[in-house]
Amino acid sequence: MADLENKVEKLDERVSSLERQVGEITVNVNGLIRAMQDFKEEMRDRDNQRAEDMREIRSSLDSMGKHVRNLALTAMGAIGAMVVTVIVSLLKN
Repeated sequence: MADLENKVEKLDERVSSLERQVGEITVNVNGLIRAMQDFKEEMRDRDNQRAEDMREIRSSLDSMGKHVRNLALTAMGAIGAMVVTVIVSLLKN
């Protein structure tokens, strides 16, 4: 009977040890899950920030494109005016 009680006690100790190990593993897994969720949220925030930056850059480029077109048109007008002036000047002589 003492032998059976010894085996039961050893099994109880083993079960308690396994329960502690499972508890520790559960804590570690929960920590990893939290870390992954935090990482995922951080990556989502960074992605949103990059998207916002890209929208700002596109807007800036669109604005610069309009200015470049206006400058090109103004330069063409000025060149045309110079050509007309030269032609008129040559025709007068």
